[in-house]
Amino acid sequence: MDAEQRDDADLPALEERSDAWLVGRARELLAIIQTSPAAERRRHTAEVDRLLAEAQHRGEPRMVAQLLRSAVAVRVVNAELADSAEPLLDEMLAHTRRHGLVVLQADAHALRGRRLLIAGAEDAALTEAAVALAMLDEDITPDVMLGGRTWDMIMASTLLDIGSVLTQLGVYEVADQVMTRAHKCIRASAGPHLISVHLINRCRLLIGWGLRLERIGEDERAAERFATAAAIAVAVEAPFRESLFPRDPSRPAADQNPIIGSALALAHPSGVHVERLTELMDSVRYPRELVIVAIALARCLEYEGHEERALAILDDARSAMYHDASEPTLRLCLIREYARLSGPDGGERTTSALEHYASELEAQLWEMRESRIATLNTRREHERLSRMHGAIARQALQDPLTGLPNRRALDERLEALAGSPSNHPLAIALVDLDGFKGVNDRLSHAEGDDVLRVVAATMRDALRGSDMVARYGGDEFIVLLPGAPLSAAEAALRRALTAVAELPQELSHGVTLSIGVVALRPQETAVRALARADAAMYQAKRRGGNDIVAIVAGEPESVVGDAAGDTAGEPADDRAWALPETT
Repeated sequence: MDAEQRDDADLPALEERSDAWLVGRARELLAIIQTSPAAERRRHTAEVDRLLAEAQHRGEPRMVAQLLRSAVAVRVVNAELADSAEPLLDEMLAHTRRHGLVVLQADAHALRGRRLLIAGAEDAALTEAAVALAMLDEDITPDVMLGGRTWDMIMASTLLDIGSVLTQLGVYEVADQVMTRAHKCIRASAGPHLISVHLINRCRLLIGWGLRLERIGEDERAAERFATAAAIAVAVEAPFRESLFPRDPSRPAADQNPIIGSALALAHPSGVHVERLTELMDSVRYPRELVIVAIALARCLEYEGHEERALAILDDARSAMYHDASEPTLRLCLIREYARLSGPDGGERTTSALEHYASELEAQLWEMRESRIATLNTRREHERLSRMHGAIARQALQDPLTGLPNRRALDERLEALAGSPSNHPLAIALVDLDGFKGVNDRLSHAEGDDVLRVVAATMRDALRGSDMVARYGGDEFIVLLPGAPLSAAEAALRRALTAVAELPQELSHGVTLSIGVVALRPQETAVRALARADAAMYQAKRRGGNDIVAIVAGEPESVVGDAAGDTAGEPADDRAWALPETT
């Protein structure tokens, strides 16, 4: 059976697949869906949703974020599915914000911009692009838990999504800057598929830019853009052959991709491109492809003296684009091309009047373009300043190394929790790293800092959103678990302990956790509770580390649990108080 025709029963058992396979399969489906018929697009989208559900079941935050991105992307590339992207966009924004995944959070804004363009909401799309750019203007530290190559690919994909929005809006200068930044990430780490996506997007940008320059009489600059696009169309041939796009390996990329084929034709219009572009015109699936191929084919036909056939091609495209709002700049280019080739019906006077009107219209539109760039920059700066202000406020309560709440934030939160009966029982844990000093001594303090960051993120991800993990100082952390009985708190903390113990050696360097946990007693001060948690932690240390000790209320010397994790009496149940898994 053809892999493209399999039904759900033939799909792989996802629980047997690796995390990397889930992410890679989603990327593959995103490539396939862009050239698939409507019925297959819906089936592929359903498979991406299954991949997302499996990722959410596993609960690793970075994988979930990448699968959310794929689930949104497969919808915003298809107008008929765009509305269903909105709840997933909300989920992606909330998830990335909670886990501090700034680059993927910026991508969510870019993808929302693409969805808004489908609905014709240009101004709102511009705002989303400005927000995304402002987020990437920050000094972002690469996520060591993703790895360098994956980090570069995520950054590149986000920049390409932002560049796509700006290209559709006709803000070509800024889009060019964004694409250049994406190129640096792609050159460092990308495979053939992402290289192909980047080069095709770059061709599309240059073609749109060239057509726009022609509208204001800048024919030489337009020709330069077309020539560069044609050179890129030649360069994309090798990576396209190894990309994830469905393709015929026996045919060149220019015969299969409308943007690549059109780039070659616009640089050198002639009859040699007519057959190729005619075939591509029958296969186009997106408005941008329709406009670009129609203009390229019409120019080749005009070159051969077939003006009437060229006019028919443009008129058909103009009719198809009549109600489409997703490509405002290209649509106007199409209308202008049709008017140029149509010629006057009323003689020289009509021609002169039409040219004068067109000149005035173009001047006004050019001013609107300048205004749009200014608007983008203003909104971008506003968002940057707003985020900077928020960052300064957060820094006062944030540990700069791990990003966790600091001692000041801990004191404020502990006071609030202790003073509210609705948060009781309240469990307080003190966490100390086993073997951390050896990392600093054997390797370096820089490696030690990386370990602290990884352990901090792992503990935070393993606990509930309402739990607080704060850096207490050095390699010590405090965890507050509101509403948690002692046994349930111990079970939840054991998940964090296990997650750290199972980290790859190259990330943790063998560091584990010793944890002491207590329940806050009535009328007990925070200082006294932390002292008891500290005593419990040292008992865990004396047992050899990588362990939890819970001191029962009223019995400072007695503990719950032994080195093997068994409890006195009933075993601790991490579901007993409905502590949800992190998703």
